[in-house]
Amino acid sequence: MNKQTNLLDLDRQSMEAYFAAIGEKPFRASQVLKWIYQHGVTDFSEMTTLSKALREKLSDIARITLPKVISEQISEDGTRKWLLGLDNNNSIETVFIPEKDRGTLCVSSQVGCALDCTFCATGKQGFNRNLSIGEIIGQLWIANQALGFYQHKNRTISNIVMMGMGEPLLNFDNVISAMRLMTEDHAFGLSRKRVVLSTSGLVPAIDKLAETSDVSLAVSLHATNDELRNILVPINKSFPLAELMEACKRYVKVRAVDTITFEYVMLDGVNDSEAEARMLVKLMNGIPAKINLIPFNPFPGTDYKCSSTSAINRFRDILVRAGIVTVTRKTRGKDIDAACGQLVGKVMARAKKHQHRLIGK
Repeated sequence: MNKQTNLLDLDRQSMEAYFAAIGEKPFRASQVLKWIYQHGVTDFSEMTTLSKALREKLSDIARITLPKVISEQISEDGTRKWLLGLDNNNSIETVFIPEKDRGTLCVSSQVGCALDCTFCATGKQGFNRNLSIGEIIGQLWIANQALGFYQHKNRTISNIVMMGMGEPLLNFDNVISAMRLMTEDHAFGLSRKRVVLSTSGLVPAIDKLAETSDVSLAVSLHATNDELRNILVPINKSFPLAELMEACKRYVKVRAVDTITFEYVMLDGVNDSEAEARMLVKLMNGIPAKINLIPFNPFPGTDYKCSSTSAINRFRDILVRAGIVTVTRKTRGKDIDAACGQLVGKVMARAKKHQHRLIGK
C-alpha cells in the first residue's frame, strides 16, 4: 500500500480487501464509500466517522483523484457536457440529458475508440487507452457535484448509459467494477435496471457479461444484413449478425431480462428503407426487443445524412405494427456537439489495435 492507491479505483470488494491489508476492519470500506459517493467528500480529514488515526493513515497511503474538469457547456435544451482532462493531454466527454421523468448521464469507457464505426465521430479520433475504474466512476461523481447532489441531496441523475466514448466491453473489468459502484447501496445506489451498457456486438464479451452482471443491455445494430453492417460497424466482420442475435438470445435466457434495447441510427438512403424495416422485424424474432431509432447527428468530414422525418416515421410504423416497442430518440445537445455519435474529447491516438482479439477472435 502506498501513496499511489486511488480509492476511486476500488469497488466495495476491493476496498474491503484494501482495508484488511492495512490492518483495518473491512466495514471501513462501507464508511469510506458513503463519504465519497453519497456525501461527495474527497478529503480524508472530513470523514468524521473514521478515527483520527485512520484518517491520518489514509492521508499518508491513499488518495482520491478525479479527472479534471476542463470545460462545461450547457445546451439550449438543458443538456450539459463536460470535457474532462486525463493524463498525457488526453480528454474525454461526459453528457447529462435532463428529461421530465429522469436524468440520464452518458458515460465514457475509453479514451477514443478502436472500432471505427463509420457514422461515429469518436471512432475518427483514434484510440489511446482504457479508462481506469476511477476515471469511469469519477464522471458520475463530477456530474453529481455539478448538478448539486452533494449540496442539496436532490438526485438529478437517475439513469446511466455506458454509451459515451469507447466500447465498454473492450474495457470489461474496469467497466464492471465501475457499474458495481453505480449500483452499490453504499455508493450511488442506482437500480440495476437503470444502468445500461451499450455494445457494438462483441459476442464473447456479451456472454461473459451475462455471467458477471445484471445491468441492462443495449446493442448498436444499425443494419439488417452483414454486407452493410461490415461497413457501418466493422467489428461485424468478426462477429456477424447471426452470431450476435444468438448471443442476445442467450443473454435474455441467462439474465431473464424483460428486453434488450437495439439502437439503429437512421442514415438517409443507407439503411432506412421499408424493406430494411421488415428485415429488422425478422431479426428481432425470438428476442424481447425495444428499438431506439436515432436520427443521425452529422460531424465534420462525414458524408452521411440524416433520414427524413417521413422516412423515419415509415420505418417506425412498420416496427410498431409488428408489435415491437419502438421509440424515435429525440436529438439532444446538438448545439454543443453532445448528441449521440458526436463525442470526441481529445485523443492522443496510438496506432489502432484490433482489440477484439483480446476477447476471443
